[in-house]
Amino acid sequence: MLARCKTASLRGLDARPVLVEVDLAPGLPGLQLVGLADAAVQEARERVRSALRHSGLKVPLTRVVVNLAPADLRKEGPGFDLPIALGLLLASGQLGEACCDGVWSAAELGLDGALRPIRGVLAIAIAARQHGARALVVPEANAWEAALVEGLQVWGASDLGQVLWRLQHPKAPNQACKGSSTRQLASPEPAAKDLADVKGQAHGRRALEIAAAGGHHLLLCGPPGSGKTMLAQRLTRLLPPLDPTEALELTAIHSVAGLLDSSQGLLQTRPFRSPHHSCSAPGLIGGGAQPRPGELALAHHGVLFLDELAEFRRAVLDQLRQPLEDGEVWIHRARQRTRFPCRITLVAAANPCPCGWFGDPERSCTCGEGQRRRYWGRLSGPLLDRIDLQVVMRRPSSEALTAPFRSQGGTEGLAAGKTTDAKAESTAVVRARVQRARLQMSSRNPLGCTNSRIPGGQLEQVVQLDSEALNLWEGALQQRQLSARAGARLLRVAQTISDLAEQERISAEAIAEALTYRSFDQGH
Repeated sequence: MLARCKTASLRGLDARPVLVEVDLAPGLPGLQLVGLADAAVQEARERVRSALRHSGLKVPLTRVVVNLAPADLRKEGPGFDLPIALGLLLASGQLGEACCDGVWSAAELGLDGALRPIRGVLAIAIAARQHGARALVVPEANAWEAALVEGLQVWGASDLGQVLWRLQHPKAPNQACKGSSTRQLASPEPAAKDLADVKGQAHGRRALEIAAAGGHHLLLCGPPGSGKTMLAQRLTRLLPPLDPTEALELTAIHSVAGLLDSSQGLLQTRPFRSPHHSCSAPGLIGGGAQPRPGELALAHHGVLFLDELAEFRRAVLDQLRQPLEDGEVWIHRARQRTRFPCRITLVAAANPCPCGWFGDPERSCTCGEGQRRRYWGRLSGPLLDRIDLQVVMRRPSSEALTAPFRSQGGTEGLAAGKTTDAKAESTAVVRARVQRARLQMSSRNPLGCTNSRIPGGQLEQVVQLDSEALNLWEGALQQRQLSARAGARLLRVAQTISDLAEQERISAEAIAEALTYRSFDQGH
């Protein structure tokens, strides 16, 4: 007897339909899997046999052939265990054929018949709805994730026995999944890191505000202890909250990567990813025989922080060029092309030299000129050209660090001529200004994009300069010998500065301020 069940195989952020065909034929007992299955799928033979036996079901004592169609599509992972088990039950007559009509399934089976969670359930649920499935059977731990897809009935089960009962009673109340789509929608709020905690660094704080408003990439260069990491960690709280489409897309990426936890629910906070400088190219960009998202895609709609930028291998950093430009990364393999979105804000931090003290007024640098050149030689010109904001930072003064403590003594500190940092703006104040600027961008820019992503061909229709600003911009292009890309990015930064000031046209002051964030156009 021939039986069929439906499931899906992950391909990047998408899932491709897979038809599981089970045939019982005369011959020696055995189970053969065909259809380009990887090792994890091949091992399903032993898991399925044991799960059926421990669930009180019969294992067919005949020759069994399981085909996963289409045959030229690579299948990986343990999610095929449940559909193979259901196909065996259908083919052996232990389950009615009508029970699985229009029902998709995906789950790993334990030897005792328990259903264990798998990655990529959200993508599988989207594919099931698109192809007209009436229901999807998944592990109970994944039910909330699949229930995020509207228009699809989700059946969550903890073991194989519950799956069979649900298939035989499709109209019964769905207690296993009831409320799971709304119970855990809010991700826990991370510990507050307020911008007011950063002492001094007015130039760096301003650059961070511009980066948040316009989505510009930012490079912070300064000696140890100058506050580079503190600034970077506060960027996500300046960004506007995720809209429902962005939240669902980000959750799907983490689901495919296998990083989604049922305690998180739908991801509501923008990600902050900070890979170590020893990170490999596949770890940063994504890859593998069956491509999975890397740190770049996991930071989608959020911040990718590369601390100690000059310590990364140049071959790794150079692979960031095109993704930073396009907002997506393509991973090519012999039989497939996989796309992962990566619309991120890159924040990089670097020391000015290997010892970290070059240019510091109080500590002398021990590095030679050759060492500094080799150190910065890991950062290619084309990569730096794609970073809009390049800021040189200095260590905060002792007065800036001690001012909050002096203010505790009332007016004594002020009488002694010491200034306080009380005027430092909080995250809430800066975030409100960023949101106003973003509203102005969304109403003016093509497709409501941020200024950093205004298409080059439409820049002249969006950006308006007064005569003084135009002359200053032209002079900067000639004097600094900026590339066409750097010149366009300079305009985009100036437009963001104007939006923060609620000005319709770019002024000469906006161009002049934007030029202060091009620290490395003249070399390092």
